[in-house]
Amino acid sequence: MATIATSVSAPRKRAQTVLSSIILAAIGVLFLVPLLWIVFASFDGDAKVTMKVPETWTLENYTQVMTWELTFQPLLNSILVSLGTAVITVVVGVLAAYPLSRYAMRFQKTFMYAILFGTGLPITAMMVPVYALFVSFGLLDSVWGVIVFMAATSLPMAIWMLKNFMDSVPISLEEAAWVDGAGSMQALARIVIPLMRSGIGVVFIFVFTTAWGNFFVPFVLLFTSSKFPAAVSIFNFFGQYGSIAYGQLAAYSVLYAAPMVVLYVLVQRFSGGSFALAGSVKG
Repeated sequence: MATIATSVSAPRKRAQTVLSSIILAAIGVLFLVPLLWIVFASFDGDAKVTMKVPETWTLENYTQVMTWELTFQPLLNSILVSLGTAVITVVVGVLAAYPLSRYAMRFQKTFMYAILFGTGLPITAMMVPVYALFVSFGLLDSVWGVIVFMAATSLPMAIWMLKNFMDSVPISLEEAAWVDGAGSMQALARIVIPLMRSGIGVVFIFVFTTAWGNFFVPFVLLFTSSKFPAAVSIFNFFGQYGSIAYGQLAAYSVLYAAPMVVLYVLVQRFSGGSFALAGSVKG
């Protein structure tokens, strides 16, 4: 009977496998086509909006965009803004998540839901009072003002994620450190943080990539072109009356994405394997 049931159900399973493979392949093609257009257009001297293999391959698009004002300065501005946002968010997020993870407070659940509510606030609606606040404090056209504001908007989600990662670290390890005379901050720095490096790496990449691709905030709060990050300076490739330098835009996009790939590889390398807690607690 088991053999008959298997033979009857096998064609249905094969059909489901084929159907799911077709759907996944179609989704993969939808994601792959824009990437291929960027790569091909960056080496095409006559790039158009349609994707095609270049008839003559050239590096002219890269040589035209690889200037200090057009590419390198905006990329450095993006690194400064994204790195500053990520560092501030991770440091403050860890300090905020620690008491939420380790201590039972009376209004903890209400506070956590209030934080979660903050993650859903639309940034466009927040910019109206934020702009007035920046005018009052003289922070308009300030890179550090942009960094602080973007870190503040990233904190709610970062606190939620860091708390969940911190909950996975056994509290018995900290109790052993407390017995040896360590304080709460010492236990956090020497026990908890090393064991949740992967979680911190995930949050760092999440915040960094969000800040890296943020166009609206620096576009509204910064006025000087030399302070624009790469996400804003990409407007230089959109000319008047709908004319677009497709080849230079594609080359700039490749250079724009390169630091993110490097960051992911570095964080993946230095944070991998840090959740191996097996054997850390003895019965």
